[in-house]
Amino acid sequence: MHLRFIIPAWTLFFPFLISAQVSTYPKNYFRNPLDIPISLAANFGEIRTNHWHMGLDIRTEQRQNLPVYAAADGYIAKVRVEPYGFGQAIFINHPNGYTTVYGHLNNFAPVLAQYILEQQYKRESWQVELDLSPSLFPVTKGQLIAYSGNTGGSQGPHLHFEIRDTKTTRCLNPLLFGMPVPDNVPPTIIRVGLYDRSRSVYEQSPKLFIVRKTGSVYSIPKMPVIKTGLRKISFAIQANDKQTNSRNPNGIYGAMLFFDERPVINFFIDSIDYIETHAINAQIDYRYSYNGGIKVQHLSQLPGDKSRVYHHITGDGVLDLTDNAIHTVRIEVKDANMNSSTLSFQIQRDDNLSVPGHPFHEQFAPDKINVLAKNDFELTLPATVLYDTIQPVYSEAETNAEDAVSAVHRFCDASIPPGDYFPVHIKPNRSFPSIWGDKIVIKNVYGSKSTVRKAEWQNGWLTAGFDDFGTYQAFADVQAPVVNLGGRGDTIDLSGAPKITFRPSDNFEIKSFRAELDGKWLRFTNDKGRAYIYNFDEHCPYGVHSLKVTVTDLAGNTTVKTWWFKKYPYTAPKKKTAKKGSGSKKKPGLKKKPPIHKKK
Repeated sequence: MHLRFIIPAWTLFFPFLISAQVSTYPKNYFRNPLDIPISLAANFGEIRTNHWHMGLDIRTEQRQNLPVYAAADGYIAKVRVEPYGFGQAIFINHPNGYTTVYGHLNNFAPVLAQYILEQQYKRESWQVELDLSPSLFPVTKGQLIAYSGNTGGSQGPHLHFEIRDTKTTRCLNPLLFGMPVPDNVPPTIIRVGLYDRSRSVYEQSPKLFIVRKTGSVYSIPKMPVIKTGLRKISFAIQANDKQTNSRNPNGIYGAMLFFDERPVINFFIDSIDYIETHAINAQIDYRYSYNGGIKVQHLSQLPGDKSRVYHHITGDGVLDLTDNAIHTVRIEVKDANMNSSTLSFQIQRDDNLSVPGHPFHEQFAPDKINVLAKNDFELTLPATVLYDTIQPVYSEAETNAEDAVSAVHRFCDASIPPGDYFPVHIKPNRSFPSIWGDKIVIKNVYGSKSTVRKAEWQNGWLTAGFDDFGTYQAFADVQAPVVNLGGRGDTIDLSGAPKITFRPSDNFEIKSFRAELDGKWLRFTNDKGRAYIYNFDEHCPYGVHSLKVTVTDLAGNTTVKTWWFKKYPYTAPKKKTAKKGSGSKKKPGLKKKPPIHKKK
């Protein structure tokens, strides 16, 4: 007699999902792009504002201008210079079908830097994205390509490093390629949250339970069984991960939910496209975090979430407690090195526990077009906008805001995250001169932030697209930007200055800045959008020059100013020396400072 063991298909499914793609990535093909050991400030998939982190943030020891090297053979396929985002970045295509990205650079290798400078002057634009032919800048593994920095959307010196699929441009988890980041530390599970899924996640806050590790398993202290009056439930977790010899809490790679030892759903973050990265707002409890709560990651997929990070095995993560039996819940959390941690607890439905009632109200649901139509305000939400059901809360109010041509229209608030852009239509309720007709903007205020869009006319209505809920109001923008250059006299002396700096301002938003030196375009940088800076170079020879600056705002208002300045070799003024016998004396009480001895 032969014994035959029947293995359920699902027992093979989760390991396959985690390891199938991982095993196909080439190991040790890419080298460390720096010459110092990799220490991570952030890993792939870490939770960021409105996106998952799409690469590795490698520490540069709080320094800038560290040499950056090509991670493998290939050619520089693209360079990008922009005020935000990556700042200054290099994209290298490799023969194995992958692309590496190096962001927040201070500068490029000299030959490449000179080429970019020439292209900027040719295009008369500091902000450029240059696609390069394979023969222009071939590189070998370990070749110097740039210097690290803090440009763009960086908040401190580091190197942002990505690995992408060249064909799809999808970002892949670099830690799956055997990058030299030692890690034998399992993830840390901090809390688990319980949700009532008979209603929207935007109508509640999670019931949180702190967990503790006992032995090799996490559990909920002093609560062997969670009792609830709810029938439809889901869970979320707060967890982080650390690497060996690092205290920095990074994001987790994946998690899986088991119910009575049956796998239900998992998510793991190994491949993300930039067009879908905003879906992180569906993977976390965005509303709870926005209102000051912690960031927890759902172990269920919201109905309007179409991202690829979730994988349904026997369900979408919403559990149905159909009986009063005690059920076991197990959650496994993994990092990219497959170190894992397990949380286990029990739950039981108790019909004696009261459940708050849900009063009827109008709802906007995901996966359908939702329209709000008022007398002088309309809003249309495409089917891709909502992640879960919301109440279409609307109000209108009059204000005495200067140059306003409409009332203030509020729709929901910024704690509900839209998944896509949507059009807003406003009908003006105040008269204004016809010449202002092409000078109208719509301002959206959401929380402490705001966005301004140039309005377009459609059948007597003003329209613009937004991707945040909040308050919307139309304004006539007839004020030109303000721009000034310090200095006195008809001709400003800049002989001792290393650079020229402008900080133009506008009542709404500046759209463009242009400078011309003696009638020719002059390159001003605009890193982080804070100031426009020209560092004196060969494009400004010694002599007297005219500098013309043109600044335009979103509504098309333009300010043009011209200054004359002189630039000659700078000679520092000679210090005056006291004559002998002049009777000069040292000030009383001042003593010579003792010498400073450095530690050996």
